[in-house]
Amino acid sequence: MSTRLEPPSSHVAPSTAHDSQSTSISRPRFALFIATVCGLGRIPQAPGTWGSLAGVMLYALSQIHYHPDGVLPPDLGYHARFNAGIVLPAALLIALIGTWAAGRASSFSGQKDPQFVVIDEVSGQLFTYLLAVSPPNWKYLLAGFILFRVFDIWKPFPVRQAESLPGGWGIMADDWVAGVFAAGALWVARGAGL
Repeated sequence: MSTRLEPPSSHVAPSTAHDSQSTSISRPRFALFIATVCGLGRIPQAPGTWGSLAGVMLYALSQIHYHPDGVLPPDLGYHARFNAGIVLPAALLIALIGTWAAGRASSFSGQKDPQFVVIDEVSGQLFTYLLAVSPPNWKYLLAGFILFRVFDIWKPFPVRQAESLPGGWGIMADDWVAGVFAAGALWVARGAGL
């Protein structure tokens, strides 16, 4: 009679398997993959800096891909047209998908702006170069990277206020505004002869 009251061991295993399966289904794996930029956000030291470096690399690689000989026309109009045709669509796509992924990651983690979400830094860094119409030489890449990190960390008005937007919008928007500030500073640097 006691054997009838004890559940068979095969009955316990499916229940456990089902619980672990339902947990894995509720985890937004694709959104987390995007939000962490393929896991860069999981690096324990300075994940935001790694995210920004990913943005620098994306911008540099877009330029190298379309100019494999390394010869770039020096005029600003060419860079504006190239950025509008190639970089702008990519930056907008990353911004939209990043907003969705950041919102999902935030909801899943229960944090307003989780540190492991770094797609916002990639997006903000791309907007820095895009709005500054930066040629992809090492001086502009380095200056844009430093300026973006400064504004992203310092968060002058209205960068910090942009964080108050709901969900993924708040996570992404402060980096977009920091990118606008960094782009403006790059324009000033260009005017000063950089």
